[in-house]
Amino acid sequence: MKPILETIPLGVEKSIIAFNYINKDFETPWHFHPQLELTYIEESYGTKFIGDYVGAYEPGEVVLIQSNVPHCWTNDKNTAANSNSYVVQWNKDIFTKIPELQELNSLFHLASKGLIFNANECKTLVPLFKKIVTEQGSSLYVSLLQLLLKLTTIEHKPLSNSSFTKNISNEYTSKISKIHLFIAENYSRKIYLKEVSKEVNMSEQSFARFFLKIMGRTFFVFLNEYRINIATRMLLHTNKSVSEIGYACGYESLPFFFKKFKEIHNSSPGNYRKG
Repeated sequence: MKPILETIPLGVEKSIIAFNYINKDFETPWHFHPQLELTYIEESYGTKFIGDYVGAYEPGEVVLIQSNVPHCWTNDKNTAANSNSYVVQWNKDIFTKIPELQELNSLFHLASKGLIFNANECKTLVPLFKKIVTEQGSSLYVSLLQLLLKLTTIEHKPLSNSSFTKNISNEYTSKISKIHLFIAENYSRKIYLKEVSKEVNMSEQSFARFFLKIMGRTFFVFLNEYRINIATRMLLHTNKSVSEIGYACGYESLPFFFKKFKEIHNSSPGNYRKG
């Protein structure tokens, strides 16, 4: 597994890249890059990690991240849909800080925590995402500016609790990528701290301090958020019973599952499913 600092082919001859990613899985692990990134999810369900945030993603989402915000999307392996997204990445200084672009630069500043936009309002922007990946040169630049200016008028909220403005070391992102992968492969069973610590060659105490520093909460709080995220999707998109879902997400006790679910959603799993 090779995480970390992603090298995007931008430089003297090109400052923007736009593409449509279609594959069985989102293959890029938890990573960061000096470019800004705008992502529209066309198809598939799964989990997104933006800074210290973990939560579900679904079709229709639009997310903007600033330079150096660590992030990744992991799709639900239980669905047949391809991972399909439209992505634009650009060097951070291509839009000058002039009064006419004050709202845009304010949006960029907020994106140091990652921003998610109101999906209903973003429906009108879908044709722009699909058009922009076909463009080059000055047309690409103008289309990106138009798209971003439209986003300044759409309701948005931050995802991460912490801002990320400086590079996280390659070593740290490598460790977090391995932890994400371990959780994705093992969340359905009981996980011991010594197991995950061993994955990154750290003592339990050192690992606990490291994880708290990077992610802003303990490993087991993060693991619970991940499990409840999976459970939420299963409630909405499968016919499995609440008890089946609780056990499938790694909860050995259903009362404990109900308790943790209510802490996050302020609702029981059954009531959440009803709507």
